[in-house]
Amino acid sequence: MDLIFATNNINKINEIRQIIPAGFNLITLHEAGIKIDIPEPHDSLRENASEKSQTIYKLTGKSCFSEDTGLEVDALDGAPGVRSARFAKADEGYSGNNDKLLKLLGHNPNRHARFRTVISLILEGEEYFFEGKCEGTILMRPKGSNGFGYDPVFVPDGGEKSFGEMSMEEKKTFSHRRKAMDLLIAFLHKRS
Repeated sequence: MDLIFATNNINKINEIRQIIPAGFNLITLHEAGIKIDIPEPHDSLRENASEKSQTIYKLTGKSCFSEDTGLEVDALDGAPGVRSARFAKADEGYSGNNDKLLKLLGHNPNRHARFRTVISLILEGEEYFFEGKCEGTILMRPKGSNGFGYDPVFVPDGGEKSFGEMSMEEKKTFSHRRKAMDLLIAFLHKRS
C-alpha cells in the first residue's frame, strides 16, 4: 500500500521509515512532487495533523497521513505542547527550544512530561486518528546528540538514557510516534 506522509521534516521521515513494516510504501512530499509547507495554525495536535493530511488529500486524492507531536510538561501547564516546534524564536531551532524549556523549568523538582503524537490518516476520503504517548522526565541539562527536537532533555519512563543518547532501535521501544504508528498499521491490516 502506498501512503503519502504529509511532512517536510526529514527527521520524522527517517523515524517513520524505521517503524513502518514491509508491505507499506512511504512516499514523502518530495517524492510525490509536492513542494509546499503546510501551516500548523491550530491550538491542538489533532487539528494540526488533520490540516496537513486534508491539504495533501485535496491535492492528490491519494491515501495519506500526517502527524503532529508535542512535548507536554506538567510544571508548565502542558507547555510547550502544540507550540513545541515553535517554542523559542524561529532562528534558534531545536537547541533554542531546549534552552528555553530548561530555563523556564529551572530547578523545579516536578519534571514530569510526556511526548504525545496524533496521526491523521485519510483513507478513501475518510479520516481516522491515532494517538501515542510516552511519559517521562525532563533532565536538568541535555544529554546526547541523537534524535531531534527535545530528545536530549527527555528520559522515558522505564529508560535510563535520554532519547538523545539512544539509537533509533532503542528509541523505538519507547517512542510515542511508534505507538501511534502501531495503531495505524494495525487498523490498515484489519482493513486489508
